[in-house]
Amino acid sequence: MSRVLIIGAGGVASVGFAKCCQNHKVFTHICLASRTKAKCDALKERWQNKTSAEIITVQIDAADKAQLIALMREFKPDVCMHLGLPYHNLIIMEACIACKVPYLDTATYEPEDTEDPEWLALYEKRCKETNMVCLMDYADHQ
Repeated sequence: MSRVLIIGAGGVASVGFAKCCQNHKVFTHICLASRTKAKCDALKERWQNKTSAEIITVQIDAADKAQLIALMREFKPDVCMHLGLPYHNLIIMEACIACKVPYLDTATYEPEDTEDPEWLALYEKRCKETNMVCLMDYADHQ
């Protein structure tokens, strides 16, 4: 796994990016992509002299599947780490599926409308099936 695409440039992404830079024998090529390229550039500047990994930065709209697919086809990552907002999980995952790129994220998907009773029923069923503790209180919505 030598080519990693990291989507996001906030707090979680900066830690993930730093860890990839520190493990430059594993992650030899890092593409850091976010809607704010200046954040990516600042992270690159902080780490480029501390790692032998080749680092590139890209501005991208994580809500635009076509942009994601184009970036993945150009960069050809071995893994995509989504370290940004959970609202983009499914879009990025779909792009990864289309490009056959393994997908990793650090946030659970949550729909924008958490009051949706169908979503709540599916979520509760998944929690019960996996013996997972539900950390959100939906009792008022049933």
